[in-house]
Amino acid sequence: MSIWQGEHPLILASQSSARKTLLRNAGIAFEAIPADIDERSIQRDSGLTSPGEIAAMLAERKAAFVSLRHPGRYVVGADQTLALGSELFSKPAGRSAAAAQLAALAGKTHELHSAIAVACDGATLFSSVSVAHMTMRKLDDAAIDAYLDAAGDAVTTSVGAYQVEGLGVHLFELIEGDHFTILGLPLLPLLKFLRGEKMIAI
Repeated sequence: MSIWQGEHPLILASQSSARKTLLRNAGIAFEAIPADIDERSIQRDSGLTSPGEIAAMLAERKAAFVSLRHPGRYVVGADQTLALGSELFSKPAGRSAAAAQLAALAGKTHELHSAIAVACDGATLFSSVSVAHMTMRKLDDAAIDAYLDAAGDAVTTSVGAYQVEGLGVHLFELIEGDHFTILGLPLLPLLKFLRGEKMIAI
């Protein structure tokens, strides 16, 4: 028996393999339709500087963008912002940028702000932001190069140049926070919302 009770599958406004895996493992019927928006331009134009507010705003914009193109459907948008003090990080453009990010993060504790939003017909119905604290090991150039050699192009697909569900876990000495938050989809508040909407049976 499927636990999904919605009339239509949920739409995930993302192509993130980690987010898709989390929803699939939770038994949520969904289809992935990424939001074709210029995140960095929207962020600059917003004037926001708080990493949590930026993540929340982008998650809402993604959900709204896709929901307007799929009337009557529930769309979940998600965004993750990495902050080291007042400095914000984006996905690295290539290997050299990834190496620079890792060198900056090494030996320090940074924050991952993960936001989700659910929209229908362009209106936000629900939003939530969670934070995880990530303490990276001290890394010399040789350790960074070894990691980049092993991880390959995957380092450019995630902010901070790591994926803790893969080889990125080797970079850390302490992780404090919800597993789902770290993977970019705070799942527990999303499931609570969907239960309230009578979309899941458990």
